[in-house]
Amino acid sequence: QVHLVESGGGLVQAGGSLRLSCAASGRTFSNYVMGWFRQAPGKEREFIAGISWTGSSTYYADSVKGRFTISRDNAKNTVYLQMNSLKPEDTAVYYCAASSVFGVRAGHEYDYWGQGTQVTVSS
Repeated sequence: QVHLVESGGGLVQAGGSLRLSCAASGRTFSNYVMGWFRQAPGKEREFIAGISWTGSSTYYADSVKGRFTISRDNAKNTVYLQMNSLKPEDTAVYYCAASSVFGVRAGHEYDYWGQGTQVTVSS
């Protein structure tokens, strides 16, 4: 079992930045590929970014490529999502998740999920 807890969400103006954190506990963090997803009201959950076990490889949704950066610190059992140039359409609840498979974007490929953190971007 992996327990994930997100933090760092909040209210920010368009063009601003936020950094989300996701702290993991339980099984060995470095055994898992980590991902970030988001879900806006009335919309389906959307894959945002993924990072390999060591952090050497990353992949992103086109909607955030060039603005968001995923990273991880295995010594701290934490994965991060740096979000720059935020837009109102980035408003959503953001979730981190853990998977055994690299490169996957479907939610069902992820085994463990956090409770989510709200990000609101005002125009």
